[in-house]
Amino acid sequence: MFSSTKPPAFPARQDLTVKNRPVLSGARNVPSTCFAVSRFGIFLLLIVIIVVLVLPASAYATPESIITTGNVYVSGVTLDPSVLFTGDKGTATFYVTNGNANQSIGVNHATFGDKDIRLTSGGYDTSANIGPLQTRSFIFSIATDASEGSYYPTFSLSFSEAGSLYYRTLVQVDNTPLVLTIIDKPDTFTQDKKDTITMQVANPRKNDVKNVILEVSGDSITATPSKVYIGALASGVDTNMTVSITPGKESPVKITVNYDNGDNYHAVSLEMPVSFTPNKKQASPQMSNVQVKLENGIYHVTGDVTNAGLETANGVTVTALSPAVPQDPYKSYVIGALKPDDFGSFEVTFTANAATSVPLQMSYKDTDGNVVTSRQDVAITVADSAQTQVQPNLLPVIVIALLIVLAGGYLYIRRRKKQ
Repeated sequence: MFSSTKPPAFPARQDLTVKNRPVLSGARNVPSTCFAVSRFGIFLLLIVIIVVLVLPASAYATPESIITTGNVYVSGVTLDPSVLFTGDKGTATFYVTNGNANQSIGVNHATFGDKDIRLTSGGYDTSANIGPLQTRSFIFSIATDASEGSYYPTFSLSFSEAGSLYYRTLVQVDNTPLVLTIIDKPDTFTQDKKDTITMQVANPRKNDVKNVILEVSGDSITATPSKVYIGALASGVDTNMTVSITPGKESPVKITVNYDNGDNYHAVSLEMPVSFTPNKKQASPQMSNVQVKLENGIYHVTGDVTNAGLETANGVTVTALSPAVPQDPYKSYVIGALKPDDFGSFEVTFTANAATSVPLQMSYKDTDGNVVTSRQDVAITVADSAQTQVQPNLLPVIVIALLIVLAGGYLYIRRRKKQ
């Protein structure tokens, strides 16, 4: 009535491992995979947690955040300098405005530039907020080695909630320098004589430049003034500057214009040759109608001085030089100022023992006060020969007078005898 089969034996409570767990009769042996499944699940859970923590909030953009960030825009751009030279450095300032009336916008990254317009200051990598209807500036230091042309680097700004803002702006590279021109100068230069030159500095660039300085220099050149501060020079504007120079020797004059494009130094220069040749316009006193007389051992020289030049000769003076010894009353004679084509008379008195000629010196002052002198030799033997020929020339006159007297007396006596 009762079966004689024994019930299955169970292991002890403390030995219930997978290996020792009881298996019902007729059931297949189950693989031991429970612990492996548990490890895989834990690994998947860790991956999900990491993804949730690492992904930015923008990955969870909502329609509302997209609309809010869409009201943020670049309201202005400033480049300094506005036009670059190749090799220049500058700054780019972007003004970003939050057009939302009641919502602040969080930003966490901003940058600017490309392969032609390099960013040298680094971008903005910290989080910040732009309040409702507020504007925030982002300033970048840039540089370029690009050739002349127009470039369009990109400004980008990442939002904390959704997406990014991208804005391309024009950056121009133009290597046109300032233009330096000499617009007026003397036809000739005279050593140690002051002359004036007029120069023009023009800005043909598309942008303004600043700290413009004109410098004039040279070997044995005295310039007044030697340096002129012009300051800012706007685009398309020119200015004239006048400088007086006094050359001590034939040497070129170097004229340089220094200026800044933004904070970048630039310069343009030229050289003006200086050679000494006769001045075609200067005063030119000429002596003429010279007469010499000798009275009581003193020579009297008279004549006229005419200004054959195109400038006024001031303080014209005539003086006799060695071997002459000036004597009163006219040791020297001051004619005064002679305008072009004007003339004046002079007389000088002197003694000159055993001399056949005497140099007469004419001197005058030009418009700058420089004394200009010239010499002219005058022969004085004419006076001696004229004085020695006075007696022989009177003899025929005396003889004729005597003959007339004798003839008249003879006729008178003869008439009396007839009566």
